[in-house]
Amino acid sequence: MKRNFPDIGLLVLRIGFCVMMLTHGIPKFQSLFLGPIKFADPIGLGQPLSLSLAIIGEAVAPLLVLIGFKTRWATIPVIITMLVAGFIVHASDPIGVKEKSILYLIGFIAIFLMGPGKFSIDGFKKQ
Repeated sequence: MKRNFPDIGLLVLRIGFCVMMLTHGIPKFQSLFLGPIKFADPIGLGQPLSLSLAIIGEAVAPLLVLIGFKTRWATIPVIITMLVAGFIVHASDPIGVKEKSILYLIGFIAIFLMGPGKFSIDGFKKQ
């Protein structure tokens, strides 16, 4: 008998990628309270707005994905943030530097495509 655990796999994927992404997002959130905002402005929106969007993409949205609430919608800000990080902020850097953002991009695209699985708020609603 073949055993397949896709819902457990999706839970592991969500927890792993979101917890690791939060290690980047939480310090950005904390920087809001540490004085004047000094943050990259890769697409010309201004430093405060760029930081706010990065916080949404690296802290707020990953928290939603982690608990599996509006999961597919919540992956979109993360995906956009990782596209900007990997292909604009680190465009001229070697692959070893941009590798992390590309790996996050791949992981969150996979979550977007597969959904949260049954071990999530979204999955609980369907039962």
